[in-house]
Amino acid sequence: MSTTKKIQSALISVFSKDGLEPIVRKLHEQNVTLYSTGGTEDFIKNLGIPVVPVEDITSFPEILGGRVKTLHPKIFGGILNRQDNESDVMQMKEFDIPQIDLVIVDLYAFEKTVASGASEQDIIEKIDIGGISLIRAGAKNFKDTVIVASVNEYSLLLDLITAQNGSTTLENRRLLATKAFHVSSHYDGAIFNYFNTDETIYKESIADGQVLRYGENPHQKGFFFGDFDSMFKKVNGKELSYNNLLDVDAAVNLINEFKTDGPTFAILKHNNACGLASRKTISEAYLAALACDPTSAFGGVLIANTKIDLATAQEINKLFCEVVIAPNYDDDAIAILQEKKNRIILIQNEVDLPSRQVRTCLNGLLIQDRNNITDTKEHLKTVTTKEPTAQEVEDLIFASKICKNTKSNTIVFAKNGTLIASGTGQTSRVDALMQAVDKAKAFGFDLTGASMASDAFFPFPDCVELAKKAGITAVIQPGGSIKDELSINYCNENNLAMVFTGTRHFKH
Repeated sequence: MSTTKKIQSALISVFSKDGLEPIVRKLHEQNVTLYSTGGTEDFIKNLGIPVVPVEDITSFPEILGGRVKTLHPKIFGGILNRQDNESDVMQMKEFDIPQIDLVIVDLYAFEKTVASGASEQDIIEKIDIGGISLIRAGAKNFKDTVIVASVNEYSLLLDLITAQNGSTTLENRRLLATKAFHVSSHYDGAIFNYFNTDETIYKESIADGQVLRYGENPHQKGFFFGDFDSMFKKVNGKELSYNNLLDVDAAVNLINEFKTDGPTFAILKHNNACGLASRKTISEAYLAALACDPTSAFGGVLIANTKIDLATAQEINKLFCEVVIAPNYDDDAIAILQEKKNRIILIQNEVDLPSRQVRTCLNGLLIQDRNNITDTKEHLKTVTTKEPTAQEVEDLIFASKICKNTKSNTIVFAKNGTLIASGTGQTSRVDALMQAVDKAKAFGFDLTGASMASDAFFPFPDCVELAKKAGITAVIQPGGSIKDELSINYCNENNLAMVFTGTRHFKH
């Protein structure tokens, strides 16, 4: 039997009629018998096109307020029969079941109803039964049946039946079946997640993926699954790469720590801040952030917590950078930044980030709650005789916010609302501290009076000893080591202030 099949009959039952008219008219032009229900039936009639009500096939009306319409052996037999199976062919004749070659159906808007904050009763009513069953039946029998389960496939169907005069190949039908199973599995996942309260079960489905130029390196394939357009409006530049997206993610998480602070600018490279400063104006903040490490800033990702003005844009334009992110821009600032055609310019929207973080691990996944604790003055417990000054407290909090968003092991130095240096991703905390000291010296920063943050406790007093020698006067750390007293005693003996937060901020 030929794998190319002519569509002679179609069942159409959709919630949304957008884009349906051209398909209905083309099917009518090709002498396809149309079956339908309810609102779709009325829609087709209003086009002046003949349509057979499903009730005429089933001899049974819609019941239970529309909950049951198409659930009938004559409908599903017409979809599921195997045209090369002698027994199926005989039963189709015996029970007078019409052949259904094409099914066009969509599903109630369950996810949108949940997102709208509707009542549980309204949400339950948006759990589609007939539609999901039609999708599964059509997709299962793709060897004989064409299934279109989403408005996203309307143009594909129209192109096929136009170019092939109402016929489809087995490859066409298999492709549409694959897309239909994607629709059904995504829908079922959304329903399950609405009901699920068991945190040991994880299901996630993202409807649309984006193919990236490549992954972390050119020999690796790369994809992004998410709604980038809901988070950002892209107004300039090339397509974002895998590495760009990782840096943008790190930048957004970091700047969120300073969301309610004064004008703050951060520069990131390889997911870590190489410059960050808070000032009275965003232009001053940018220049101070750039001065932290102008070498690493080359090719970095830049992000501001407030509008970027012309003065700031003019300074940024002197630097080669991959991405610039801000909640808004002055028009003349956008014009300046667009002078570099490949520079990616993003306007950041107010969007809640996922409450959980997911990453691959071994042959499975690791999932954790997002680290939503930001150290504040209320969290600080002074454990030394010396109290930190008001400026030191500000710098300690400032340094802690950066430390939380830097790869462990990490040490961060800050002074007067400026990142002075950091040690990142080291195998020991001492190594991280020494890296930060060396970096500060390399760029001519005076660490005298600076504050230091650590992402985890000090198991020995060696870090505070080295910090004291470098000029540090105040330290913030979570505490919790069985040898905390050794570090506390050293600080007391050497006039250092130290505060505990009680919260570790590892970031691997």
